[in-house]
Amino acid sequence: MMMDRVFLILLFVILILERKPIPVVSGADENGGGDGDTTAGGVCGVNLAGFLPLPYSNLPNMVCKPVWNSYIIRYSQTKDHVITIVLSAVYTTGWVGIGFSKDGMMLNSSSMVGWITEKGVTRIKQYYIKGFTPSEVIPDKGELPLTSVPPYIALHGATIYMAFQLKFPTPLKTQPILLAFGVKYPQHHRLSVHDDKTTIGFDFSSGKQEDPVSSPASASASTYESISNSKKTHGMLGLFGWALIMPFGAIIARYFKHRDPLWYYLHVGLQFVGFILALAGVVVGVSLYEKLHAQVPSHRGIGIFALVLSILQVLAFFLRPSTDSKKRRYWNWYHHWVGRISLFFGSVNIVLGIQIGEAGNAWKIGYGFILGSVLVSCIVLEVLQILKRKDKPSAPPPPPNFQMNDI
Repeated sequence: MMMDRVFLILLFVILILERKPIPVVSGADENGGGDGDTTAGGVCGVNLAGFLPLPYSNLPNMVCKPVWNSYIIRYSQTKDHVITIVLSAVYTTGWVGIGFSKDGMMLNSSSMVGWITEKGVTRIKQYYIKGFTPSEVIPDKGELPLTSVPPYIALHGATIYMAFQLKFPTPLKTQPILLAFGVKYPQHHRLSVHDDKTTIGFDFSSGKQEDPVSSPASASASTYESISNSKKTHGMLGLFGWALIMPFGAIIARYFKHRDPLWYYLHVGLQFVGFILALAGVVVGVSLYEKLHAQVPSHRGIGIFALVLSILQVLAFFLRPSTDSKKRRYWNWYHHWVGRISLFFGSVNIVLGIQIGEAGNAWKIGYGFILGSVLVSCIVLEVLQILKRKDKPSAPPPPPNFQMNDI
């Protein structure tokens, strides 16, 4: 009954708090281009020639789209796959950025970031997002195919304009875009942690009406949706296997041995189910790596290590000695500690996965609920076990061993 309730509560929390899928913003207006969307207070009608140099000030067939908060993307794409982008946003302090990602994740993405220093000097640089700490956001590195046209940044009124030009081997279609800002000024070109961010799927296609099933943009969007679903599947399998089923299987083995032989069958059954789920999570993770080639050595390394330990546990089950064997004592020691170590690293890897996958609050709350349930269960059962030992009467001393003299 307790396991059923935990399952139902966890599923309810994640379904309620789960993030919405990445929205896909069409780059072209309903009329197929032109001056673009002019809603948003007429901001798309601003004359760029007053403060931006060529070619940014004169974009042929420019498309203009509000995308997030005050962020507006203007772009123009030529037949030879050169795309000129002007990103604008309301600016006060700090930095603004736009990133290009293969999978919608911040990790291993490349971004253009701009800011105005406190002395009024403009700065715009490409950054490579190698990790999540400021030291791992590397300036003047990245995979964006910048052309020989220098990027440019300008402040016009209360709006910052960041312009750059890219050249791709093929027409740019639906592309995961990262948008972010930080209110602190970069120090020595090192960015502070963003104060807010979002991910969208932006459609840079021409705007021609195409069949939604057969269009390349839809196929690309389906690919991103498939990757997103694979991430969720990978996370759910790891969460249920490493964080829920196997820990409760270990709890049963430690605190319910007085229910013999029920504890044994429950322990073995739960551990095997947890192992199968964890193994399936690894298979999905390998498939994700082949699609993304994401550089996450810590997550992969810990996952492989925990999987190897769990495989050793399964092999140990089939090689366990009999209860009256002299080797059983050492087998028990091995089985207990290898199991605890594997559960510890499995839990650590879940935290890393949530961070790397930018899973959001739903996953953090869900895992926090599971981890809290496991820890509270262990503490309560351990205290009850200690009290039970104290209340248990001690065995009477054995009678003295002596012989009576014959009379």
